[in-house]
Amino acid sequence: MKKKLLFGAVGLLIFGALALVPYLIGHYSPKPEVALTAPTPCEQHIEYGINCDSLSIERGFVRKNQSLSEILSVYDIGSEIIHQIASLSRPVFDVRKMKVGNAYTILFTKDTVPEIAYFIYEEDEVSYITYQLKDQLKVEKGAKPLSRDTCTITGSIQSSLWNSLIENGGDPALAAEMAEVYAWTIDFFGIQKGDFYKVVYEDLKVEGKSIGVGKVLAANFNHMGSDMYAFRFTSNGETGYYDDKGQNLQRAFLKAPLQFKRISSKFSHGRMHPILKVRRPHLGVDYSADYGTPVHSIGEGTVIEKGWNKGGGGNYIKIKHNGAYTTLYMHLAGFAKGISTGSRVHQGDVIGYVGSTGLSTGPHLDFRVFLNGTAIDPLKMESPPSEPVASQYMDQFSLLKDSFKEKMDSLDVNSRQSLVAGR
Repeated sequence: MKKKLLFGAVGLLIFGALALVPYLIGHYSPKPEVALTAPTPCEQHIEYGINCDSLSIERGFVRKNQSLSEILSVYDIGSEIIHQIASLSRPVFDVRKMKVGNAYTILFTKDTVPEIAYFIYEEDEVSYITYQLKDQLKVEKGAKPLSRDTCTITGSIQSSLWNSLIENGGDPALAAEMAEVYAWTIDFFGIQKGDFYKVVYEDLKVEGKSIGVGKVLAANFNHMGSDMYAFRFTSNGETGYYDDKGQNLQRAFLKAPLQFKRISSKFSHGRMHPILKVRRPHLGVDYSADYGTPVHSIGEGTVIEKGWNKGGGGNYIKIKHNGAYTTLYMHLAGFAKGISTGSRVHQGDVIGYVGSTGLSTGPHLDFRVFLNGTAIDPLKMESPPSEPVASQYMDQFSLLKDSFKEKMDSLDVNSRQSLVAGR
């Protein structure tokens, strides 16, 4: 009887288990397979090209009258070591020229007793000097990665290009870049209220921070209703600025030989002399400028005279540029280093400095131009252009020009934007 009951119970259990099989199969969900991947390495903390993961960092700024010796001696760096690194540094950087306010970084080991491993001095926003102090003494110059964002800015002139750039949120340093681009074609002291500009330029950045403007890539300056385009283009290893027809904006002569405040006297055959009080020819242009302002040669040539002009011109230089043109610069405070009779000068070279020598009522430059020996009005001189874009590069130039021109033509005046980041 007991055996029958036992067999019956076992049978019921087997029957129940079999009955559950379909249910279990229908509700079974296998575990998904997990794809095994290699562990992602931790990103290293790199500064100044150094892996700082195992180093402590301390930062500071050079204080007034603070030297490298004073900074390092606080951290028990002996005078002998400081003298050695100063000597090693000489071909790279003169430690005596550390500037107040410039940043420095010190990297320490994380030992029980920390040691200075590196001292880094930032020469400017890009360049830095690394002094390795642990294991061996070493001095190297480095540079932070520099990115170039392409930006645009436009504006209209109410008083000056400088003021307009500031009013539109731009960097006033861009005014100097534009003056360089248009040095041969626009006199920025003669621009008019209502003139406007559209510029595509580089915004230089280090570690995401803007540090200044780079090159002007394209521009349009509308002066008295006339568009004056400029496109930066490189061909055969030479870079220049060209107008929308491929003509070179650079001329044989600069528009003016200096950065001046105003024209105090123009070319005249009967000017009243401010000191002699008699009418006599003034066959040049007087540029009023601060004492010591650099004076540049307007073109390539040879210095044929340098000295003192007994007729009232004071210190003067005369330059012969080619078979036709000669220029004369008078009332100079002094001459640039290396300038002497027979010296060869290039366009833009500094040849002297604004002064008030000779018969003069104040600091200015008396500038004169002679064509085949005859004085001509410098403000009306037509300077021949340099070489245009060569025919074999015109297709390439046209693509660049059309792209920039389309963008500039679509811009509203008095606007600013970023086009491309991180070039």
